[in-house]
Amino acid sequence: MGTLGRAIFTVGKWIRGTGQAMDRLGSTIQGGLRVEEQLSRHRTVMNIFEKEPRIHRDVFVAPSAAVIGDVEIGHGSSIWYGSILRGDVNSIHIGSGTNIQDNSLVHVSRANISGKVLPTIIGSNVTVGHSAVLHACTIEDEAFVGMGATLLDGVVVEKHSMVGAGSLVKQNTRIPSGEVWVGNPAKFLRKLTEEEIAFIAQSATNYINLAQVHAAENAKSFDEIELEKMLRKKYAHKDEEYDSMLGVVREIPPELILPDNILPHNAQKAVAR
Repeated sequence: MGTLGRAIFTVGKWIRGTGQAMDRLGSTIQGGLRVEEQLSRHRTVMNIFEKEPRIHRDVFVAPSAAVIGDVEIGHGSSIWYGSILRGDVNSIHIGSGTNIQDNSLVHVSRANISGKVLPTIIGSNVTVGHSAVLHACTIEDEAFVGMGATLLDGVVVEKHSMVGAGSLVKQNTRIPSGEVWVGNPAKFLRKLTEEEIAFIAQSATNYINLAQVHAAENAKSFDEIELEKMLRKKYAHKDEEYDSMLGVVREIPPELILPDNILPHNAQKAVAR
């Protein structure tokens, strides 16, 4: 930073300090009538120590999610609202096209009792249901973890297998490919059908497309949101029969048309890259 840069920085610091002092003075004068707003310190993506998240540019990370530390997320994946991925004492790796749904927790372990290093590895096109807990485990490609399931240290969920909602999978359990495990503790229930295996792939595709819609919505400016609110109010009570009697034709604005790619019959299958 040159002399001019330092001078500008110093002036900016003085101005900010003056503004803060004036705010404190005004609040003191207002007394009990003042309204204070607490600044949220939440950070969606956060380094810890020297560890920095590595997130592909087209990944959707919801504003209320938290991706912390040594976390790598591949293209087309999505981290949904309220989810936490904490790669502090070890690493988290997530492949492409995987969805970590709302309020899920993904953490790691430095090592288990035997000294084995336990990161968390999640493959591609994996669906992790709402409020699941994944701790120092491995989930292979195109596997499915149901809502509220808990996977403990050393668990391996093989490709095309499913963990039922609310299940607890004990440490070092391996769930073979093509099987459904449920219960507390989780045990083998039955084999997956071909339709269920196809559903796992379709679930990943649906979330890839849905994430694009949420990403676009979260990226809208205040003016764009206000415009949409006005348009929705204008077209909320449209009566096509009444309009036809008057000879009125109302066209729906493109801003209010749902994208085709989130409809199941139009969604393309995810392609693992």
